[in-house]
Amino acid sequence: MPAHSLKPLAAGAGALVLAGSLTACGGSSAASDAKEITVYSADGLKADDGSGFYDKVFKDFTAKTGIKVKYVEGGSGEMVQRLAREKSNTQADVVVTLPPFIQQADSKGLLDTYKPAGSDQVAAADKDAGGKWTSVVNNYFCFIYNTKELKQAPKTWDDLLGDRYKGKLQYSTPGVAGDGTAVVIKAIHDFGGLEPAMAYLKKLQTNNVGPSKSTGALAPKVDKGELVVANGDVQMNYADMKSMPNQGIFFPAANATGKPTSFALPYAAGLVKDAPHTENGKKLLDFLLTPEVQQEVSSVGGGFPARTDVTATDANAAKLKGIMAGVEIFTPDWATVNTDLTSYVDAWKKATGS
Repeated sequence: MPAHSLKPLAAGAGALVLAGSLTACGGSSAASDAKEITVYSADGLKADDGSGFYDKVFKDFTAKTGIKVKYVEGGSGEMVQRLAREKSNTQADVVVTLPPFIQQADSKGLLDTYKPAGSDQVAAADKDAGGKWTSVVNNYFCFIYNTKELKQAPKTWDDLLGDRYKGKLQYSTPGVAGDGTAVVIKAIHDFGGLEPAMAYLKKLQTNNVGPSKSTGALAPKVDKGELVVANGDVQMNYADMKSMPNQGIFFPAANATGKPTSFALPYAAGLVKDAPHTENGKKLLDFLLTPEVQQEVSSVGGGFPARTDVTATDANAAKLKGIMAGVEIFTPDWATVNTDLTSYVDAWKKATGS
């Protein structure tokens, strides 16, 4: 989804337990024995009120293992950039990002090989065949709208070009936020190529408020009516509805005769290469894929289980099924997206003047 500015989250009532000071050098024996772990993650799975998926799962992980979790949150692109900057002095143990940034982390040599217990039950499309990363929460790209300001959701991309949306529409920055990059990927698919997609986004720029590195920051603006449309992802925005009830989820179609479309945008986790606490990182990845935790992906996190042998039957699962009803799911070629990402972002910057 992508994302908030990069910052550790302070400990407090309902907050995650933070580890002590970070280890200066990755991989030392003393660090490996420490009862702590650092997770870099895209936003969306932690809630400010302490009710999010990460809040519960990390608390349970600490209770079970004694390993304290330090959590750092930002956009998917930010996470990979930070890992790259710290490559000679690795700070993180586990990274969780949206595609194509998990593939980017792999291509930059930032991920170690590890196939968590239970990853054999994750679909081939949702994990790296070589064991560099595995999806832990499945998810889908979407847009959101203010349900008080708009009587119904926009149906097509062209609807968003109307005067009603001028200065009231915003999407997060491609190349920085996972959900922002997803705007470009969906547009390329729906319009049949990079050139027509950029021609459309150039026209949309008239209504766009401007860049935002944080997808998560847009939902409160939509809920308050400061914006009437923004981008997002189903898990994050569905979970937000508990505290932000004035938002609805929609999937614009390419045209009036087309179907609404989306694609899987999972939270994918990998073990960081030369991590300070490699064994602890493996334990967390194993824990995230246990059947018990995978059931909580829906009931607590408002997402979709990554394991194919886990079928969620809670109330959230039923509502999520309804949200996705009638949506045509396509599968991006993530290897190509990763290879061409720079050219996509450059084309977007040129088209929008960003």
